[in-house]
Amino acid sequence: MLFSILISAGLLSAGRPAEPAEQPVTADTLHTVTVTADKGVVISRTDTLHIHNPFDITGELHQVPGLQLGDYGGFAGLKTVSLRGMGSPHTAIYVDGVRIGNVQSGQGDMGMLDIENFSSAVVDYAQNSISFNTIRPTFENSPVAGNVRLSAGSFGTYLPSARLDFKLSESLALSAHAAGIISEGNFPLSDGTIRQNNDIRQIRGGLNLFGTMDEGDYHIKAFYNAAERGTPGSIAWPSEDRQKDKNIYLQAVARKTFSPLYSLRMSAKAGYDDIYYTSAWGDSQYGQTELQLNSSHIFRLYRWWDISLAADLQWDRLASTNYNASRTTVISALASSFNFERLSLNIAAEYSGYIDKAQCTRHAVSPSMDFRIYVTEGLDIVGFGRRAYRVPMFNELYYVGYGNPDLLPEDAWLTDLGLDFHKSISPSWNIRAKADAFLNHLSNKITSAPTEEDPNIWLPFNIGRVRSTGLDITTGTDYKSGDCKIYMDMRYSYQSAVDRTPDSYSYGQQLPYLAKHTVTADLKTSWKDFSLNPRWVLKTGRTDLAGTLADWNTLDLTATKKFSLKKSSLTLNLTAKNLLNSSYELVSGYPMPPRSLVGGIELGF
Repeated sequence: MLFSILISAGLLSAGRPAEPAEQPVTADTLHTVTVTADKGVVISRTDTLHIHNPFDITGELHQVPGLQLGDYGGFAGLKTVSLRGMGSPHTAIYVDGVRIGNVQSGQGDMGMLDIENFSSAVVDYAQNSISFNTIRPTFENSPVAGNVRLSAGSFGTYLPSARLDFKLSESLALSAHAAGIISEGNFPLSDGTIRQNNDIRQIRGGLNLFGTMDEGDYHIKAFYNAAERGTPGSIAWPSEDRQKDKNIYLQAVARKTFSPLYSLRMSAKAGYDDIYYTSAWGDSQYGQTELQLNSSHIFRLYRWWDISLAADLQWDRLASTNYNASRTTVISALASSFNFERLSLNIAAEYSGYIDKAQCTRHAVSPSMDFRIYVTEGLDIVGFGRRAYRVPMFNELYYVGYGNPDLLPEDAWLTDLGLDFHKSISPSWNIRAKADAFLNHLSNKITSAPTEEDPNIWLPFNIGRVRSTGLDITTGTDYKSGDCKIYMDMRYSYQSAVDRTPDSYSYGQQLPYLAKHTVTADLKTSWKDFSLNPRWVLKTGRTDLAGTLADWNTLDLTATKKFSLKKSSLTLNLTAKNLLNSSYELVSGYPMPPRSLVGGIELGF
């Protein structure tokens, strides 16, 4: 559950993708890239998503093949991610290489992150992770730069933000940012009723210190978030419950090369999350404390051979109205990378140990391997295989009246085989295509269902085996000529995640909410300082415990116009979401908003 462990081979279950290399003109499209990890080895199966609309992270992530989103509707709703049917607790979220932890439920809420301050996200299919990267300041003619932005739109929504960058010296820069979300959030449903108690008041901000040193660099980040929001419940069981949440963390990452033979990467984090629920069933509070210390060491034995050793230590404590628990996590990994003219090969073995105070201890050794074969110019064969091990979260184990201390960890084997093609057919045109077939076997999947004694009481249990097979296909082209730029992407994803447990009540059925077929299409066009970006998403073949869910599709459209001033710039933008006014849900009982508009103005200097 710690990021540095898997950096080494780019294949371990807690590994973290490094920051993407500088991108070409395709800065706002999804691309397959080769990312060099901090440990000096290659992560061969990643996509880099450049964030175009920071206040619509759900729409942005729809671009990723095989990614399932959980969205409870509106700005106030919980937003989670799951790659290739593995579930939210199996999908790690990182910020600048350090994991965002959540021992309570394992579901990181992206609504609590400073999304407006991120430049890109690296999606790593082998690691089952998404790593967000903070915008790094750039300076041209002044030691001070920044922007001020105000957006407003449907359902009483206001989105202010500001950022200031200071060049303190040639080797040191400071960035400060703040943003807010104010939304009444109540929107009309297809039956004419109004979705109530969906309001939010949120403020978040932070400081980032970027520094360079001889043969190295460092990044210190401080972040604070606070919000008060409604939790309206499902449309079948509406509620007037409220939620207050706060989270704060301080983290630091440093990298240094001591010689051609040895380099070191270290990071540390201290964080605290507090969530307070006000409910008709009784109030409750959850306070999570998280401490991390991570290190990785890379040894270059030969030009073609690297060995890395990683060691991570993490301590989590949850103090709540319902129960108290703590966990110490120790992870170590040994990895080796081989890079030849036509073959890159990474192999690794990771040990992970989880010790819950006065409860239980769990251990696992997870092997992994990935490879990239260079067939010919522009065409590669890629693949990976690894074990993914996930221990139950605290709510699943210890929540009074719900938790099951006898739960077994989820144990999965992930495999992938694909083709990667990219070619420049002229100075103006680039084409690309990628196809991946994957097969995942998951044992002891944790789920919840009504008990036989009382159908109103749900308890977690292991259902046995799940087999997930699928195919992700991405095609696209880029065109650039003078002031005209066109980026087109089409993506198709097929997923069959089926319960294969003998005698199970859901044997042979698709896992809830996972779409069998997903199609997305993006067209990003720009001419001089004007851009127009439509995006279409279609999802079919979804189910829940009650049966088949309705298919749905949405169309979003964003238009932007930039005006250059003497020493600054002014940008106007307008986003129309769900132009087709589709009535749809990502989670049963939690409808997504209908057609809406958000317009904004940004002053950059």
